[in-house]
Amino acid sequence: MTTHNIMLLPGDGIGPEIMAQVRRVMAWVEGAYGVIFNVDEGLIGGCAYDAEGVPLSDETLAKAKASDAIVMGCVGGPKWDGKTDYDKRPEAGLLRLRKDLDLFANLRPAMCFDALADASSLKRDLVAGLDILFVRELAGGVYFGEPRGIEELPGGGRIGINTQRYTDAEIIRISRVAFDMARKRGGRVHSAEKANVMEAGLLWREEVTKLHAEEYSDVKLEHILADNCAMQLVKAPKQFDVILTDNLFGDILSDAAAMLTGSLGMLPSASLGDGGPGLYEPVHGSAPDIAGQGIANPIAAILSFAMALRYSLNMGDAADKVEAAVSEALAQGLRTGDLMSEGMTEVNTEGMGDGILKALG
Repeated sequence: MTTHNIMLLPGDGIGPEIMAQVRRVMAWVEGAYGVIFNVDEGLIGGCAYDAEGVPLSDETLAKAKASDAIVMGCVGGPKWDGKTDYDKRPEAGLLRLRKDLDLFANLRPAMCFDALADASSLKRDLVAGLDILFVRELAGGVYFGEPRGIEELPGGGRIGINTQRYTDAEIIRISRVAFDMARKRGGRVHSAEKANVMEAGLLWREEVTKLHAEEYSDVKLEHILADNCAMQLVKAPKQFDVILTDNLFGDILSDAAAMLTGSLGMLPSASLGDGGPGLYEPVHGSAPDIAGQGIANPIAAILSFAMALRYSLNMGDAADKVEAAVSEALAQGLRTGDLMSEGMTEVNTEGMGDGILKALG
């Protein structure tokens, strides 16, 4: 039997609750496909800081590196906001995981299931059938650029410094991912930056253009300013197939697209590098206001596991079945509170897991 080593990092807030439903789906996949998942569970984020004094321990990082795939919940919450050193905040654990594993390519699909088209903040005809893939550079840009920090000014006052920085090599490798993904989808890439006011954006546009001409002329490429991209996502989102963008703009634009799908609780993500394990996590946060109540939406976490099946474990058929089961559960009218609308059946976290497992058969 094929064996896969899976590292689970439930994290903070609703993380453990949604991860429990992922475990149920994992068990179904084991039975249906005759595989074994060797699961190791570790701490990340605020819970790791509380137990180990750091948001990600060296031991947990080593185990993650040795796995075939890492499935994470979410990190952070007001319990730790402003109450820990900046380099030990919960989010620092996630950033270290991404950086040390060189997970430079973040894939964020924004799909609108037909059953949820009316749950979007936009009209049905604008979002029905929506299927966008964001390809976000994850290991560089303003989140990691140097110099950075908060400094005292000589004449009084303070200054906060962050540096937007990209090399041509960083731009080329993420662009290749976007073009390769487009070849498997609709064959279109919109590259979003701010070349009109930022030198890093100008370099981005130049390198994307050059790579496209040399290796990917079969893919349609359009350049779009990031602010215009935000407007177009609200105006006519179905014009997009693959959106290629940097770390900062990708963070913002993909979250904006989340509401086109009905709820932030619907969006999975994958963070990939060159050959090592991928990191799979829902886009949403730890939702401390509902943590422990058993009402969180587990769909984004389950769909993140489906992405792990597809991209790290070479189990595309299983991924298709999990995604289809989510669609079927929604078509049957099951809704967690964040998706609830008139005429639907409201269920808790476990109830949504029940519906998805029933659809899997």
